[in-house]
Amino acid sequence: MSTSIEERSLIVHEQLRGKIGVHNKMPVRTKDDLSLAYTPGVAAPCLAIAEDPSRTAQLTLKSNSVAVVSDGSAVLGLGNIGANASIPVMEGKALLFKEYADINAWPICLDTQDTEEIIETVKRIAPVFGGINLEDISAPRCFEVEARLQDLGIPVFHDDQHGTAIVLLAALINACRILERDLSSVKVVINGSGAAGTAITKLLRCIGQESDSCISVNDVVVCDSKGAIHSGRDDLNPMKQDLLRYSNRENRSGTLAEVITAADVFIGVSKGNLVTEEMVKSMAPDPIIFAMANPEPEIMPDLAKKAGAGVVGTGRSDFPNQVNNVLAFPGIFRGALDVGADRITEKMKIAAAYALAGAVAQPTADYILPSPLDRTVAPLIAQAVASAYQENSEV
Repeated sequence: MSTSIEERSLIVHEQLRGKIGVHNKMPVRTKDDLSLAYTPGVAAPCLAIAEDPSRTAQLTLKSNSVAVVSDGSAVLGLGNIGANASIPVMEGKALLFKEYADINAWPICLDTQDTEEIIETVKRIAPVFGGINLEDISAPRCFEVEARLQDLGIPVFHDDQHGTAIVLLAALINACRILERDLSSVKVVINGSGAAGTAITKLLRCIGQESDSCISVNDVVVCDSKGAIHSGRDDLNPMKQDLLRYSNRENRSGTLAEVITAADVFIGVSKGNLVTEEMVKSMAPDPIIFAMANPEPEIMPDLAKKAGAGVVGTGRSDFPNQVNNVLAFPGIFRGALDVGADRITEKMKIAAAYALAGAVAQPTADYILPSPLDRTVAPLIAQAVASAYQENSEV
């Protein structure tokens, strides 16, 4: 009998007792080595940094280190499982940072889900890191945490929001190329108003993008469990009310099945098995379906294609067109660290999305994104992100 991926993973984790470790850059074989690495020689870089704190990145690991910070409140599709149970995921994230971008990343799993305590903790640990990757922090708390940490002087990036949005935009760019659609003309329906859904909506509508490099889609209607988010609802929290500033221009109401009618694109970032073949058939001809709920997508790819979908993507690795954040975050942080960026700007996100889309020279319906194992992607994104930051800094 074959062993499941879950059983094999448990065995590997038990054998390794951690997927990452520390590798020393300098040997300690002689007294001179010891004197250089530690006392008395280490006093010199300490005093240099005390005199000029900007030299920290030059003289320490700060220039190539990222903290992967989570409170364990929204881990994968597992939910609020807490700090200890989130460690394997954050370790995995750190492993991917090193594997794809040669960045030293560290799992920082916080035993608190209090917004103020998370913010204060990140501020206190920031001196040793060149960037902060926020991970698996539930909405709406994740929005405030990220926003209030933007003045740390180093990039703070919530990957569940922006990494997902960047890869999704790249996928949509290439899907439109294949189907000969004008990106600016498509109408999009998103099911899921949490971190990913909100960030995707903002990126597709160019919210916060001050340059001409961002092409806004025609409109986005966002749905939650009660249907379309529109101005006539009296049950919207402040985050959903804010969504209406840049979504649902026609103020459409109704269930997901009703508002998906005539839409060009469906994006699912919530629960599986919510979209039927009949719903796909009701959309515009050759619709684009990104059913990214895990482990069960909103509709299985074969059913979506049978119903007439032109391009289908999911979050799973066992189907074509996997929308996987590993295609974005290593290169984004590599580029930001290389130029000493103090934040990840909207222009950098757009540059990352177009670089990722451009990594596929000849997209097809089953090949709109590179493989998550493609080692050439991160350098391409890093270069685009670094250039976008430098251009913005020169303005």
